[in-house]
Amino acid sequence: MKAGFKKRRITLIYFFYWFMVSYMIAALVFWYIALNIQNEQITRFKVLSLDKDSISYTSNFSQIKVEEETKTFQYIGEGLTFLLLIIAGAVVVFRMLRKQLLLSKQQKDFMMAITHELKTPIAVLKLNLETMQKRKLDSERQNKLMMASLSETDRLNALCSNMLLLNEMDALGYVITKEDILLNDIISECINDHRSRNPDRDFIAEVEPGLRLIGDHMMLKLALNNLLDNAIKYSSKNVPVVVKGWHSADAVNIQVIDEGEGISETDTKRIFEKFYRGAGKRVKGTGIGLYVTKQIVNQNKGSLSFQPNRPKGSIFTISFAS
Repeated sequence: MKAGFKKRRITLIYFFYWFMVSYMIAALVFWYIALNIQNEQITRFKVLSLDKDSISYTSNFSQIKVEEETKTFQYIGEGLTFLLLIIAGAVVVFRMLRKQLLLSKQQKDFMMAITHELKTPIAVLKLNLETMQKRKLDSERQNKLMMASLSETDRLNALCSNMLLLNEMDALGYVITKEDILLNDIISECINDHRSRNPDRDFIAEVEPGLRLIGDHMMLKLALNNLLDNAIKYSSKNVPVVVKGWHSADAVNIQVIDEGEGISETDTKRIFEKFYRGAGKRVKGTGIGLYVTKQIVNQNKGSLSFQPNRPKGSIFTISFAS
């Protein structure tokens, strides 16, 4: 019901906006008609004021008609100019209004999603700690709870890192650190982190040795972690997540491959937009992971692309010029 009310309110805003635009255009048309009638009346008055027996009657009559035509063209020119300005301004303002309303909706959805994403690991951490506090557990059970707690802590840390980086990027305040990086180390670190957090998942690494580039180690690790998080979210536990790394003729490439739900053609065009989460996804998210990853890769002079996996799933490829 609340969603229906919001939709009706937005429809009402659009209706009044286009009503005002239509009113301005109607007023412009009325202005043109009124001026044209006035011009005809003035011309008629001038013609009636002429002395028909005068030698200069013909030339004066012609001059009055020329003045009438000049005024008519002037009104048409001014009217068309104002009409074009009104239409152009209306279109620009409408696009800005629609963009602002969409951004407002996305921000509200983001706040709801981020609240859910924060509350879930906090609730798990609290439950695990209370369990260890109130019960005497054997070492194996206690170790499992500790590993689960650490996994949720890593999840919170990744979420906070994405949010902080997003804020810095929007404020144009983040400056990348340029250092010589061995990508093999980043890939190993990310896979080992996810293996410890998801012991029931299978990760396959197919990485050539000696993948080096100049970039920001921490940010590139965050970007790869985001892609791995997505691969885990949108694929079942019984299929592996594959990470490939190789040299091509002029680039260093990393691929994250899953056999999950995949991404529809409609969503493909917008998956790298800020706050965009797609339609009908069963997994909750904030809509900033791929956006942040794209920005990180771009700032490190690379490119991020998507292609569907066959028969199902997704393939994300990061490429850096070598």
